[in-house]
Amino acid sequence: MAKAVRATYKCTECGWTGHKWVGRCPECQAWSSVTESSVAASSAGLRTSTAGVAPGKPARAVKDIPLGEVERTSTGIEEFDRVLGGGLVAGQCVLLAGEPGVGKSTLLLEAADKFARASGKPRKVLYISGEESAEQIGIRARRIGVNADTLLVADETDLAVLLGHVEDVDPDLLIVDSVQTIASAELDGRAGGVAQVHEVTQVLTRAAKGRRMPLLLIGQSTRDNSVAGPRSLEHLVDTVLTFEGDRGTPLRLLRANKNRYGPADEVACFEQADDGLRQVTDPSALFRSQRDQAIPGTCIAITLEGRRALLVEVQALTTTSPGSNPMRRTTGFDNARAAMLIAVTERAARLKLWDKDVYLATVAGAKISDPGADLAMCLAITSAARDSALPIDLVAIGEVALSGDVRPVPGMNQRLSEAARIGFKTALVPKSTRLPSGVKGLRLIEVGSLTDAVNAI
Repeated sequence: MAKAVRATYKCTECGWTGHKWVGRCPECQAWSSVTESSVAASSAGLRTSTAGVAPGKPARAVKDIPLGEVERTSTGIEEFDRVLGGGLVAGQCVLLAGEPGVGKSTLLLEAADKFARASGKPRKVLYISGEESAEQIGIRARRIGVNADTLLVADETDLAVLLGHVEDVDPDLLIVDSVQTIASAELDGRAGGVAQVHEVTQVLTRAAKGRRMPLLLIGQSTRDNSVAGPRSLEHLVDTVLTFEGDRGTPLRLLRANKNRYGPADEVACFEQADDGLRQVTDPSALFRSQRDQAIPGTCIAITLEGRRALLVEVQALTTTSPGSNPMRRTTGFDNARAAMLIAVTERAARLKLWDKDVYLATVAGAKISDPGADLAMCLAITSAARDSALPIDLVAIGEVALSGDVRPVPGMNQRLSEAARIGFKTALVPKSTRLPSGVKGLRLIEVGSLTDAVNAI
C-alpha cells in the first residue's frame, strides 16, 4: 500500500508538533517558530519480532582499537585552523552559523581562496550559493582580493543539481551557502523547513564522508545567535561554529560550540575591514585604551573567552543625579549583575551612591559575562566615586559575592600569564592563588573581600 503524506507543523525552538499552523508556539510561546513538515503515514506497524540480523563485523574491545593520527589540511587562515583544532579533516562536516551581515560568507570565501592556493598540488574548491547569484559573489570576491583559478562558484537551490555539480567538479572542498536555501524535489515542504533542512544536511553529509571531502555549511541563526532549524541539524555535523559580532564594532568572534576533532571551547578573533576580514592575533590590544597615565574610573580585567585570556578595560563614571531616581546605565555588561555589584561596592567601600548616576562601559564594545571581571568593575566604580586613579600597571581578577567576598574563578593560570605577557606588574587576586610556573615580574596581592581589595590599593 502506498504511503499517505500528511502535513504536520513543528516548532523549531522546542520541538512541539501539531496538525494546524499557529503563529505562536503554544509550548514555548515563541513567535514565528512553527514551520511545516511533511510526514509519511505508513500502514505498517512497528516491528514486533525480536530476531536480530548477523552483524557484518563483530564488536571489539575499546583497548584493541588502534589509534591513528588525524591528518589535517590547513584552510590557510591560522585563526580559523585553531578553532577547528588544527585544520580540516577528510570528510569533516562543519556548520557555521551567525547573524545576517556578520561576515560568514566573507570568511568562508577567503578560506576557500587560501585553501585553493595552497602550495603543492592545486586543490579545487566548489562554492555553492543559494542566497546570492554568481555575479554578486564575484563582486565580493574582487573587493576582498579572491581570484584563485581553482575556486569555482555556482548559484543553485536544488539538491539534485548541487550533487551534479559535485560529480562534475570532484572538489577537494565543498562550501554551501546556506543550507536553509537548498531543497530536494523528492520531499514535500518549503526550503528551510524542518524536513527539508534535515534531509539536505543528511544527504550532503553522506556525500562528504563518502568522498572524504570536507564540507562547510553556512546556517542561519536565531535572535540569541543559536543555530536556526531543527536541533538534529547540530547532531548531524561534526563541528558547529558560531560567528558573532556587534554591528557597531569591527570585532568578530568565531567560537567552537561542538567539535568531534578538536577542542569545543576555542575562540578566534577577526576584524572587519573594507577589504575583508583580518586576523587579530593579539585581541587584548583592541579592548584596552593606550595611555601613559592612569585616570580615575578605569580598571583592567582579564576575561576568559573559551581558552583564550583577553584584557578588557572597564570604565565607570559617577555623577550627581538631578532627579530622585538615579540612573544605572551599562554597555557591555549584564544590567542585573551590574546593579548588584554597584550595591555591594557601595557597602564594602563605604560609598554614597544613592544620589549618584552610575555609568559602566567597556572599551571597543566588548561584551563581558565572565564573573572574573567582577572585582575590576567594583574597583572602577570605587575609583570613579573617589576620583582617585588606580595604578596603571594593575589588573584585578575575581568574582565578587553578595557578601563582598572575592572568590576564585577558573583559568587563573591563563589569566595571569596573559597579564605578565602584556607587561602588568601587580595583580589583585583571590586568596590561595599561586603564580604559574615560568611567569616572572608579576606581583600577586591576595585579598579575601572587596573591602580588603579597596584597602590594599
